[in-house]
Amino acid sequence: MATVELTAADFEQTLSDNDIVLVDWWASWCGPCRMFAPVYEAASQTHGDVVFGKVDTEAERELSGAAQIMSIPTLMAFRDGILVHEQAGALPGPALEQVIAAVRELDMDHVRTRLAEQQVLGQDGRGAGAEVAR
Repeated sequence: MATVELTAADFEQTLSDNDIVLVDWWASWCGPCRMFAPVYEAASQTHGDVVFGKVDTEAERELSGAAQIMSIPTLMAFRDGILVHEQAGALPGPALEQVIAAVRELDMDHVRTRLAEQQVLGQDGRGAGAEVAR
């Protein structure tokens, strides 16, 4: 499966309709983004059960702001609509494969429990799954 362009119009629906979604936040002027693009595209060809989305931060400024993107490329991984991993910087192929494997192996009941605990305590639940995965 090839990568898909995501926009504000389809971002939330893509997350809710799919078990695992990776999102590459990028821009055409970004050198590291251009280096990461073929690695990301290659992974998309070997993991048919994962949606590989791309968000052009220049074209989708509001969406990028809502996601609090501070540097690019940034990779986000969502499982069951929950942000479980976020990392800035271009990844080599083996590191991307490790992220995919870790996202697949997450105990989502545990992630949801931790997220609920953080919300009760009034903490920011952003990336609760990534915290759990450590």
